[in-house]
Amino acid sequence: MVARLLLRAWPRGLAVGLAAPCRNLSAGFEPGQYLQRSIVPTMHFQDSLPRLPIPKLEDTMRRYLSAQKPLLDDGQFRKTEELCKNFENGIGKKLHEQLVAQDKQNKHTSYISGQGFDRHLFALRNLAKAKGIALPELYLDPAYKQINHNILSTSTLSSPAVNLGGFAPVVPDGFGIGYAVHNNWIGCNVSAYQSRNAREFLQCVEKALEDMFDAFEGKAIKT
Repeated sequence: MVARLLLRAWPRGLAVGLAAPCRNLSAGFEPGQYLQRSIVPTMHFQDSLPRLPIPKLEDTMRRYLSAQKPLLDDGQFRKTEELCKNFENGIGKKLHEQLVAQDKQNKHTSYISGQGFDRHLFALRNLAKAKGIALPELYLDPAYKQINHNILSTSTLSSPAVNLGGFAPVVPDGFGIGYAVHNNWIGCNVSAYQSRNAREFLQCVEKALEDMFDAFEGKAIKT
């Protein structure tokens, strides 16, 4: 199932959907105030940005455990904590050293963010697979599988050449959300398998956006 939401800012108001009735803006409020056009292209300074280094393995494991703690009971967390310690002091340490060596040979690439843990652990897992190393026990932990079960998967490609794009959910009970932000409208495509209701989810997205517009206009948010 695929559902679509278009929220446009027209001179006479906002319209949801292709033929939905317009919602009038408050007096003195211009549609262009919702979004501001930048005079500098998005990727203009990309080449001048410094490369972000691969995080220290101990920092990645600390962030991973911090993310897992609210999701696990005490017994599950102790097991995951032990697996992390064994990984950090064993095969994970060797894989990390190899990853750092590869990074030094590929100066044209960089991490997008140094604050997470998933890309680092994903890279170490792929490196083990490429080297023919048995999958470390950390990756067999049910907690690792659970935290990588992404029910909401989102992506955007905002370009004058593209109206809207979309993709399938990455898990059977998830949603795939392709969204776009343009000068005078925003929108999203939501896809889901039969176990989920994409239209119902989209109604919640629409309500959240309407609440945001009400807040921007100084109106009371409808409950």
